[in-house]
Amino acid sequence: MTVRFGLLGAGRIGKVHAKAVSGSADAVLVAVADAFPEAASAIAKAYGCEVRTIEQIETSKDIDAVVICTPTDTHADLIERFARAGKAIFCEKPIDLDVDRVRACMKVVADTKGKLMVGFNRRFDPHFMAVRKAIDDGKIGDVEMVTITSRDPGAPPVDYIKRSGGIFRDMTIHDFDMARFLLGEEVVSVLATAAVLVDPEIGKAGDYDSVSVILQTKSGKQAIISNSRRATYGYDQRIEVHGSKGVVSAENQRPVSIEIANGDGYTRPPLHDFFMTRYTKAYANEIAGFISAIEKGTAITPSGADGLAALALADAALQSVKEKKLVAVG
Repeated sequence: MTVRFGLLGAGRIGKVHAKAVSGSADAVLVAVADAFPEAASAIAKAYGCEVRTIEQIETSKDIDAVVICTPTDTHADLIERFARAGKAIFCEKPIDLDVDRVRACMKVVADTKGKLMVGFNRRFDPHFMAVRKAIDDGKIGDVEMVTITSRDPGAPPVDYIKRSGGIFRDMTIHDFDMARFLLGEEVVSVLATAAVLVDPEIGKAGDYDSVSVILQTKSGKQAIISNSRRATYGYDQRIEVHGSKGVVSAENQRPVSIEIANGDGYTRPPLHDFFMTRYTKAYANEIAGFISAIEKGTAITPSGADGLAALALADAALQSVKEKKLVAVG
């Protein structure tokens, strides 16, 4: 079976997914839609697909699935439309910035027996997948503590910050999902602190650029998350899981993994400087996982429920910062 795709949104992340779909032997990119004709035409030319409107893709009989890469405030509406149209749906995170709106969207997906995958690509990173496999194989015993470090090389433009939903919903949400992925239990409490240390304009926009979060499950397992919008040394992505019998960790990745030793000491090349190069394989793997689930009729993960859970943790973290207290998660 070849899964036939429509791409909604031809921006930065749309280009990433267009490449992933086109690179799969089990998929074909049939059409692309974007509000900017030049952007859609560029992808159509690169991958040999058609430019269509969203309405045309919605009713196209030669399209089985869609990848939603449009602005966040359109995600929930598009998910509902394409669930009703009977298309399988891959949607970039988040589904929406409002928990109640996500719940309403999930009801439509359930009522239509829709297939929905949310784009938490880090679950598909080979290094993080290996960490999870070590846990599943019992290599470190029972998970006790998870430490996640995620720091961007630089802050996005303030105009983006203003519509992003804030650092917890835009950046930390990936780490909330990864914490759930590795802890193996649901989080019941969140304690967070936040500050503006990188750019005062981010604070003026009502957001933060430096945050720390402690998550805890009912059994007492903990996850500690460290986020910053600035890392002068590159894109900092590290994970450590401590267990009853040992520890497993995934270190930072580099485009070239070598080490030079001479009279000046030991040196290594710089880290990746952007998420699209650091997680290239993860993006390909997640689309491959989506295609496989469609072909085999198996459960799709990360699901809409995973998206909802991560957003609820983001809301709890923001509440914790504002109220300066531990917040229970229902």
